[in-house]
Amino acid sequence: MKTNDIKRIIVSRTDSIGDVILTLPLCVWIKKQFPEATLVFLARGYTIPVVSCFLPVDEILDWDLLSNLPSAEKIERIKSDCIIHVFPNSEIASLAKKAKIPFRIGTSHRTFHFLSCNIKVNFSRKNSPLHEAQLNFELARPLGLKVIPSLEELMDQRPNFIVPVNTFPNPIAKIELCQAIVLHPKSQGSALEWPIEKYLELANELVKSGKVVLITGTEAEGLLIRDRFTFSPQLIDVTGRLSLSQMISLLSEVKVAVACSTGPIHIKSIIGGNAIALFATRRPIHPGRWRPLGLKSTVLVFDENCPGCKKSKSCRCLENISVANVLNFINEIG
Repeated sequence: MKTNDIKRIIVSRTDSIGDVILTLPLCVWIKKQFPEATLVFLARGYTIPVVSCFLPVDEILDWDLLSNLPSAEKIERIKSDCIIHVFPNSEIASLAKKAKIPFRIGTSHRTFHFLSCNIKVNFSRKNSPLHEAQLNFELARPLGLKVIPSLEELMDQRPNFIVPVNTFPNPIAKIELCQAIVLHPKSQGSALEWPIEKYLELANELVKSGKVVLITGTEAEGLLIRDRFTFSPQLIDVTGRLSLSQMISLLSEVKVAVACSTGPIHIKSIIGGNAIALFATRRPIHPGRWRPLGLKSTVLVFDENCPGCKKSKSCRCLENISVANVLNFINEIG
């Protein structure tokens, strides 16, 4: 089979929300390169509400459901002309080989790909100066990509992202959301976090200035942090109360969101909203690799040239970002 005969392409990214969002620009290129092909996104079930918002994706496969099917049915469901293993997964790679997918593309930096992928691309994420969204394009070279897009070319994804329509439970439904501020303190362990004490201080300062603040997170995260806040009509606990689809809608409406490098800050950014993302500068979690895509996203670090980040893999300078600095950026938004 030749690449111009490809009619069904699977992009496999079965990890977290932020990682999935940073893979979506690759889908734009694939759809332009193969406009007649069906573009399928293979994802974990909990990330599907995000992928569902992205216009270039034609079909979604839920890996959580697929992985529990009998072997023969799994193979049948995954049949296609091409699969791109953006997030390496040995079981998916093995299935793709059993399904006899003609183009099985993966990084050469995974040993199991030498048994399952017939096209292996040699590049290093760890040592590259490129952003994660750019690095994903390395896997498109076997499909005809000549030049990796600049980060600037990938920043504006608003035309491709359609926000779902949702209603909200009280008291959220009664709030003028366009003036509200979302603080998302936790990251389910996926990122270095700003201390909860600083979120508490920031929330109190915002409430004093007349702002309405929403504290968001999962139910499990809510159990960890609820007792730290004194909630009121201006400081509202939203943890555990919204589906991911509702969370996307909420983030599209609020004035600004503040979080570390976690899913909600990537959602707020790709929608085109004001997002303040808190980062450390140490590799491999630095903003040069993981900053959110969005024209209105702002990255805050404690020290761009932090000596601790250069010397240690455990530097926690992010925790030293001041409340006053974050507050200043929120006030600048207006």
